[in-house]
Amino acid sequence: MIVWILFIALLFVILALDLGVFNKKPHIISTREASKWTAIWFCLSMLFSGVIYWLYSTSFVANPDHLKPAVASMKFITGYLIELSLSVDNIFVIAIIFAAFKIPQKYQHRILFWGILGAIIFRGLMIFFGVMLIHKFAWTTYLFGGFLLFTAVKMLFTKEEDDFEPKESFVYKTLGSVIPITSETDKEKFFITTKKGKAATPLFVALIIIEVMDVLFAVDSVPAILAITADPFLVFSSNIFAILGLRSMYFFLANMLEKFSYLEYSLIAILSFVGLKMLLHDFIVIPEWVSLAFIALALLIGVVVSLKVNED
Repeated sequence: MIVWILFIALLFVILALDLGVFNKKPHIISTREASKWTAIWFCLSMLFSGVIYWLYSTSFVANPDHLKPAVASMKFITGYLIELSLSVDNIFVIAIIFAAFKIPQKYQHRILFWGILGAIIFRGLMIFFGVMLIHKFAWTTYLFGGFLLFTAVKMLFTKEEDDFEPKESFVYKTLGSVIPITSETDKEKFFITTKKGKAATPLFVALIIIEVMDVLFAVDSVPAILAITADPFLVFSSNIFAILGLRSMYFFLANMLEKFSYLEYSLIAILSFVGLKMLLHDFIVIPEWVSLAFIALALLIGVVVSLKVNED
């Protein structure tokens, strides 16, 4: 339990430093700054895999599946890469939301920061119940596996993101029926006083829609990580590190999403792989290094092919 407390405390220290020190003053985050922070978060995640190795070689953290330190470390990295890769679609939708509500670039980081707090809570709950279901009802593994395969096929034949209209969404209409919404803004405020009283600014509306969309995307990503491991600390920590790096990755990729158009097929391959792994786990045991190698290779091929095709 002490490891969980220390990890969550560290998480809030990082978030406090982020908003109170590194991004205290709203500013436009350049591609160079975003690439620097993307690299920093990736390096920190890889370093934390070393911490995972140390924790699982001691008795400081519960190890319900009796994982060897090296295996636990690889499972963390694999889960992290899965979550990071599945975040690409999330980034695309975030870009659409910001464009629809005309959110100034220098205030986008603030929205994503507060969005992370909600994402941490919702992901934590989904992971808790997902792990509980798998441990209590083994057959749910097949349910999750089938769902991931269905998602992969759906992604292959449909492009729902192209039709997503934030102002026509159920979330926007429901929010408008609960509180007044204004198109006016006042710097980074979420609420302002208008002639009709207090109203939500486009920043707050964008935040709520992003939160809801993140929950929908988590319906895919959480089962995908549960295909790798049902160890709650590994699932939660890999999710959190991916979420923390999502903001910088957004600012790094937001203006280059079209250049990585073939990365979608990498995501389909990854979802298909983990879905089949869950469905066939009683018949085929796939070594952890194979899962990690497949996911890393799928991402690499998607990036290389995208850059090559767009270069031509």
